[in-house]
Amino acid sequence: MMVGDPHFDFASPGRIVFGWGALSRLPEYIAHLGPRPLVVSGGSIARVDPVLDLLTHSGFVPNLFQVNQEPSIELIQQGMLQAREGSDWVLGFGGGSVIDAAKAIAIMALQSGEVLDYLEVIGAGKGFEKPGLPVVAISTTAGTGSEVTRNAVLSSKQHQVKVSMRHPSMLPTLAIVDPALTLSCPQAVTASTGLDALTQLIEPFLSCKANPMTDGFCRQGIPLAVKAIRQIFHNPLDKQARTDMAYASLLGGLALANAGLGAVHGIAGPFGGMFPNAPHGAVCAALLPAALEINERVLKKRYSDHVCHLRLKELTNMIVGTQDAIFDDALEWIQQTVHLLRIPRLRSYGLSKDSLPLLIEKSMQASSMKGNPVPLLREEIADIIQRAL
Repeated sequence: MMVGDPHFDFASPGRIVFGWGALSRLPEYIAHLGPRPLVVSGGSIARVDPVLDLLTHSGFVPNLFQVNQEPSIELIQQGMLQAREGSDWVLGFGGGSVIDAAKAIAIMALQSGEVLDYLEVIGAGKGFEKPGLPVVAISTTAGTGSEVTRNAVLSSKQHQVKVSMRHPSMLPTLAIVDPALTLSCPQAVTASTGLDALTQLIEPFLSCKANPMTDGFCRQGIPLAVKAIRQIFHNPLDKQARTDMAYASLLGGLALANAGLGAVHGIAGPFGGMFPNAPHGAVCAALLPAALEINERVLKKRYSDHVCHLRLKELTNMIVGTQDAIFDDALEWIQQTVHLLRIPRLRSYGLSKDSLPLLIEKSMQASSMKGNPVPLLREEIADIIQRAL
């Protein structure tokens, strides 16, 4: 039985294919998309070769565009021009940065202008004239959930910010999540993306925009992520743990796309704009313990009857695994996991006390903050950052 009278809408990709070896099924679903895909991948040719071979043997003529960094406005401009040379659809094969780039290139390929024309705040803020090219997203990491979201995060070195490009047609036509593809992830990437996956389940669960469907995803995903994170760290070849983490990441992507995020991503987004070399997942992992701690303190101090108290208790039980656990037990588990996985402090990326005021100001304006369970004051955001510094 549903409590109250909930109202929500829910967006997801056209099709999701999940499972060990799912990549081999790619040709089953793409015959109608056209013969000329633009394949957006990371910097390793060897990594993407099996996909290129699969496409070629199935009669496609792939064109390769490589992404060696988190997507910038300039990078998307280059990819857009390449896609406009005759691509029928776009395939993103890689982590969150690659898939975000693929989604942005796909929609920009069919617009009349340049990237900045369609970005708010730092650009002209024009609406898209038409839907983009179809997107197929194949994730090789377990953590970002980008394969099931309708936005792409782009960085601007000139403005020192990250901005989101968003449109319903950016939802992939097909998302393939094959846990086997995560086996070759470096340990540091596996650790940071794993904690990012957990964050992207926790924040939508606590979000003021949560709904019954996203709650279901989070309730299933959080215990899976909690169990798998440490198992993969100790045994990277654990097939069941890799599968559980990939599934938890998928659930987190569906949840965040429909319920929003919170203070962790509200700070991590602007931080990435100021320090472009900082891996997004690692930044989120560094911020997670402090953001939870400050939110719990604010709830006690100013919102004694807030519904999120019940959600924090449920979250605590899911993390610790017992019904009699207290919040400090869950916080301790997260802190210990961040330490075990050797997540760097924010200062390691160049953040200093001198740059704190600008980061705080940008964080207060971040769209992800709108999903935080309760509004945070400037000094509370500062406290989160200081604790992760």
